[in-house]
Amino acid sequence: VQLQASGGGLVQAGGSLRLSCRASGRTISNKGVGWFRQAPGKEREFVVGMSWNGFRTSYADSVKGRFTISRDIAKNMLYLQMDSLKPEDTAIYYCVVNQSSAGVSSTSRYWGQGTQVTVSS
Repeated sequence: VQLQASGGGLVQAGGSLRLSCRASGRTISNKGVGWFRQAPGKEREFVVGMSWNGFRTSYADSVKGRFTISRDIAKNMLYLQMDSLKPEDTAIYYCVVNQSSAGVSSTSRYWGQGTQVTVSS
């Protein structure tokens, strides 16, 4: 699976961004998907994961209630709607697809190239 993320940019605190991730090569309909992020000087961290059937989602406490993951199976696309953004959300965001139906983790096989999100105060 090849992943191409887009939609990052510069936004003021309290604003919104929608990240997109186009998958090609294989369908994501039977695989766990999600997003990770990495802030400057910090380790990569889990943001959100979605089960292979889309029925279950899991969010990091830091983004719960503000971020929403979704997918479009027909388009083989993954999205991350980010609302009420905070300066601490500044990071490079990576879309992730697992090699199986299991949930994503730091050892998942397929990673996008990352898209920069910068939130100004």
